Amino acid sequence: MYDNNPTLENIAKTVDPNKQGSVLETYSNDDSNKKFYIESYGCAMNFSDSEIVASILAQEGYGSTSQLEEADLILVNTCSIREKAEDTVRKRLSVFNKVKEEKPGTLVGVLGCMAERLKKKLLDQEKLVDIVVGPDAYRDLPKLIHGAEDGERGVNVLLSREETYADISPLRLDTNGICGFISIMRGCDNMCSFCVVPFTRGRERSRDAFSIVAEAQDLYDQGYRDVTLLGQNVDSYKWENPDTGKTVSFADLLVMVAGVHPDLRIRFSTSHPKDITDEVLYAIRDYENICKYIHLPVQSGNSRILELMNRTYDREWYDAKVKRIYEIVPDCTISSDIICGFCSETEEEHQDTLDVIRKSKYSLSYMFYYSERPGTMAARKYEDDVPLEVKKRRLNEVIALQMQVAHDHNKADIGKTFKVLIEGDSKRSDKDFKGRTSQFKVVVFPKTENLKKGDYVDVKIKEVTSSTLIGEIVKAG
Repeated sequence: MYDNNPTLENIAKTVDPNKQGSVLETYSNDDSNKKFYIESYGCAMNFSDSEIVASILAQEGYGSTSQLEEADLILVNTCSIREKAEDTVRKRLSVFNKVKEEKPGTLVGVLGCMAERLKKKLLDQEKLVDIVVGPDAYRDLPKLIHGAEDGERGVNVLLSREETYADISPLRLDTNGICGFISIMRGCDNMCSFCVVPFTRGRERSRDAFSIVAEAQDLYDQGYRDVTLLGQNVDSYKWENPDTGKTVSFADLLVMVAGVHPDLRIRFSTSHPKDITDEVLYAIRDYENICKYIHLPVQSGNSRILELMNRTYDREWYDAKVKRIYEIVPDCTISSDIICGFCSETEEEHQDTLDVIRKSKYSLSYMFYYSERPGTMAARKYEDDVPLEVKKRRLNEVIALQMQVAHDHNKADIGKTFKVLIEGDSKRSDKDFKGRTSQFKVVVFPKTENLKKGDYVDVKIKEVTSSTLIGEIVKAG
């Protein structure tokens, strides 16, 4: 019934659902004369941005469609983190242009990070699109659309030091209705040498804390029971209340959002190891509805490589942070991001990365081999000198170890009982529910009557795979 031995290839493809491209489930407005179709690729922030775009378009009278051929406006929200993501988008743009040929007047637009990075190439050289809009310019979409309808190619990729879209109520595009995202800040001030985000999303700026709490309340009122607070580095969230002069830290914000309702679970992503504080850990410990899960990217287990990456911590410091998390929140799970084959990485340094997986006991990791991104510090300063076959082999070794560590992590849960939020049917059988624990672990269990998604149940774990806990309900409530 359950796949206990997924292949390395499948794990590599599925380990990070937020970073794989997929079509968003869409809101429909049958009364609209015009339809838009949107695909989002990359991180959860891109999916959240697509909901902002959907809200802006709805105000212009557009409804959405999941049928590409019905669309008057086709949009792709892009990612530039890895070359593979950009290649995927280019292939999709070729498909979109075939649709455009069959339905003259259809507009094609590129949004997000790839739009900012490749604006001129997309518009002028390759002529694949009509509209190019960067992450801080979504409010300009209506004007650019009107211009494109008159035959003008429109572009706005200007970065902003103020834009947070705090006043826009996102149009929720998924059909889950239980789990939602709230963007709490935009941009990034960390200049990791491998990363394009500071160049494509600009400097850090934090949203008004009260607008975040109001959005969480609205989600709860709509039936959502799990919200993830999003930012490139949420732990550096800082907002000054203009009325009181008081600064709201990320720990303060967590407590404020947790106060919306005890049944609203709070998650967050992503944390930079240098910024997560004891105050955040105490909030996780003290509030039952702040989930016992932290995504704490390490990127490499070797101090020399970490310095080349400009991560601002070394291996010893990272190990101490992990130890501190487990001291304050013993039942916390930790996940990570790992890059294999960064510039000049040796076999011994690769072994350090395997070692950090073992010692940190990650419940899951998002694992990739290094992909040089134009314009980054690494591309300018370092030679991408690790052969591709070596990168792939090291990645497979990391994946294999992470599967083993995750399986051992899950086996320790056999016999335990967890409070699980039901998110819907299991992918493998409509006779089973799927949900998650506070620790972000997927749990599958047989359905019983009078239960529905959005309910909490206590589930006792009977068996496990490397990615799933399998159990049975012992209490509903």
